[in-house]
Amino acid sequence: MPTFEPTGTNKLPKLVHRGKVRDSHELSSNKLLMVCTDRISAYDVVLPNPIPGKGIVLNQLSAFWFNITTHIVPNHFVGLTLDDPKSNLSAEIKRRSMVVKKAKRIDIECVARGYITGSALQEYKSTGKIAGTPMPKGLREGDRFPEPIFTPATKSNEGHDENITVDMMASLIGADLTEELKDITLKVYSFAHEYALNRNIIIADTKMEFGIIAGTITLIDELLTPDSSRFWDKQDPMADNPVNYDKQYVRDWLLSQGWNREPPAPMIPEDIVCKTQKRYHEAFRRITNTNIR
Repeated sequence: MPTFEPTGTNKLPKLVHRGKVRDSHELSSNKLLMVCTDRISAYDVVLPNPIPGKGIVLNQLSAFWFNITTHIVPNHFVGLTLDDPKSNLSAEIKRRSMVVKKAKRIDIECVARGYITGSALQEYKSTGKIAGTPMPKGLREGDRFPEPIFTPATKSNEGHDENITVDMMASLIGADLTEELKDITLKVYSFAHEYALNRNIIIADTKMEFGIIAGTITLIDELLTPDSSRFWDKQDPMADNPVNYDKQYVRDWLLSQGWNREPPAPMIPEDIVCKTQKRYHEAFRRITNTNIR
């Protein structure tokens, strides 16, 4: 599968924002074309080579989740470009783009965790706490929390995002908005966790972003993808290194190289690229019960 990176030959509308993975283009005063590239980031650093076809998976999986979570919270999704017969964009861009409503972004990453792993595990080992909250003793990698927990982080355009406490979040955006975002995040996570569990995927954790549209809290960006979540095989939840269908495979390889998590990152070898592709496609197939379009 060829690697995709937007170029002038694709005749895209004006670029208004370039993220680590997604590029947003102006469509109108209230709508954007959001294009999911094949770029991949780890520890907030964009890696030098992409994962071909990755953006197609992220785009179509986000659309799937946006469609089935509207009973919990509104989102910015308008439609897949792939489904617009009037679109004159190339087939390659159609597969990896969606039309979304413009929103005023809330600069907080809202993280829901159902299992202890990643940075939460590191904090727990060091302090016995997660996001500043004391946790039970004796938790091990992969253990499930009695109830999902909310662990926010700052959203940084440059450099590393930083985990913060709920109280710190409240001091930044207000206590009422913090409680609303916490409640919505945990509701979406709990719904998605049960949905995926029936399809032999454990969603260990996930991060969400929100904005305000017409005064209403709205889910934006991506939702429950292998980039923004940890997807584990249901049959192997308690292993030291559970079988995963997400970006953790790339993170593990990077750390095995002794990388210090600062740019530049090392090139990803071809075999790691191919195995990552397969993991992303398997996550999509299991969760949606369909093949990528």
